[in-house]
Amino acid sequence: MPNRPVSTVETLKAELRAAGAGLADNDDVLRGVLDGCGDCIKILDLDGQLQFMSEGGKRVMEVEDFGTLKGCLWPDFWAGAGNADARAAVETAKAGGTARFRGAANTAIGNPRYWDVQVSPIFGADGKPSHILSISRDVTELAEFQEQQKVLTAELQHRIKNSLAMVAAIANQTIRGDDMEAARSAFTARLITLSHAHDILVQTSWVSAPIKDVIEGALRPHRSDQDRIKVSGPEMLLPPKPALAIALAVHELATNAAKYGALSNDEGKVNIVWEANAGGPEPSFSFNWVEQGGPRVAEPEPSKRGFGTRLIERMLKNDFDGEVLLDFKADGLVCTLSAPLKKLTTPEYQY
Repeated sequence: MPNRPVSTVETLKAELRAAGAGLADNDDVLRGVLDGCGDCIKILDLDGQLQFMSEGGKRVMEVEDFGTLKGCLWPDFWAGAGNADARAAVETAKAGGTARFRGAANTAIGNPRYWDVQVSPIFGADGKPSHILSISRDVTELAEFQEQQKVLTAELQHRIKNSLAMVAAIANQTIRGDDMEAARSAFTARLITLSHAHDILVQTSWVSAPIKDVIEGALRPHRSDQDRIKVSGPEMLLPPKPALAIALAVHELATNAAKYGALSNDEGKVNIVWEANAGGPEPSFSFNWVEQGGPRVAEPEPSKRGFGTRLIERMLKNDFDGEVLLDFKADGLVCTLSAPLKKLTTPEYQY
């Protein structure tokens, strides 16, 4: 004759006997356990109909009148995949086994909850299942935390991929030609600028970055004289992609000015101004880089554009959805960006 399965209730009684005299088969002890437990403890018949619910269970399920629920099919409290899991769990318990699943089910008054559920048989005197014990634990907070972690992980992966793609583009365009030392220096400077912009975005959990902080961070390596670079404009926040774009663009403009433009002599100056025009039928954003007093430029516009120039034009145009004009004037470069203001606040411009 096969061994009779040991039920959850029998296991509980055995543990109570071992814990101390008078605990097993004590109605007061059982009542205290059922009242104080935060889990929802239920007894079902073999058809899965609800017969009993603990007092603690009524609290977590927000049940005021158990009479309205008694006799209801317990799997019907679950929707979607949870309903199928609950039905399968009842069948497993009827066959003498134990099942476990997680699923969503509303409380009696309609509040959504997420539960961790264990379903097991209660054996009768003949050794066969006579009822079914269901214990549900509210794990809503844990489920919400895990879902948030999934979202954050997905966002992090997306940002890492975008950052690596940007780094790869910078590397491919920078490390060319025979002068590897110059290429290495330029590549390092661009990565440092990108890193500074990332640091600013981290402070706001990658929501936005103050435009002045982004620009000043990109200018920091080039500020040998505070009076030679003027920065002005209203306080405003940039989404991540435009923030990174303007940081790299300002770095390239400043590097070019230090090599060939207004910052390459002792007299030249740079004026950086941005404006947000919220009035009118089409609110707009503008950014201007104006060099003055630099060496006279013999050729109005270079016949061949380097990576820095292409980066300025493409990144500002794409990530601001605007128009970029580079005007190589006789005494210095003028870079103008014009973009729709509303584009800087829409979700598509998040990183």
